[in-house]
Amino acid sequence: MRTIGLLGGMSWESTAVYYRRINETVRNSLGGLHSAEVILHSVNFEAIVALQKAGDWDQAGAVLAQIARNLEAAGADCVLICTNTMHKLADTVQDAISIPLLHITDVTGEAVKAAGCRRPLLLATRYTMEQDFYLSKLRGTHGLDPMVPNEEDRTAVHDIIFSELCCGVVRETSRQRYLDVIATAKAAGADSVILGCTEIGLLIGAKDFDLPAFDSTLIHADAAVAFALELHDAPRLNAA
Repeated sequence: MRTIGLLGGMSWESTAVYYRRINETVRNSLGGLHSAEVILHSVNFEAIVALQKAGDWDQAGAVLAQIARNLEAAGADCVLICTNTMHKLADTVQDAISIPLLHITDVTGEAVKAAGCRRPLLLATRYTMEQDFYLSKLRGTHGLDPMVPNEEDRTAVHDIIFSELCCGVVRETSRQRYLDVIATAKAAGADSVILGCTEIGLLIGAKDFDLPAFDSTLIHADAAVAFALELHDAPRLNAA
């Protein structure tokens, strides 16, 4: 079994979902008392948010790159950045290590495309919805035509993530606000919804609306398990 390196804590609320999903899936796949080989570095999210707000992405990239190096040195065979927004720095992190970075946008885009959807609504932080790093990959690599909410709705989606979900707060009024955003997008032609922030699955899921839902957190965690189990009972790649 390969070892999964998790670069988490952004926020820890969703990193806990990663940890549970990965281990439950390994147990369901292998049975008995099997669980995943995982190395987790969980950051102080307050420090990362300060860099985001300051627009200091270079420093944020340096921080994540060093953590990724540490995960590799500790024996990780792959790295996951357990947040969509910080995939803005995915190339910086990948360039710092020799093991693969499992990219959340790629595995999510592949899932949307495989389901036959083309016009997903992207719900995420303002950074992810408004900057090009995520949308351009969905378009260019996966041939999708993603939509984002209007300015007022983007603000609501973003604020609920940071002021509520990242703090473990789940409110029915916020759930309804998200569902209203989805209904508006559906009327405008959305054929699916990407939960493109790792906390959004704490608030809404496929059971809450009638469009196909793609929870990036669960898709990303499942991709990590698929990678880890590919070499089950085989020697580690970096074994002496």
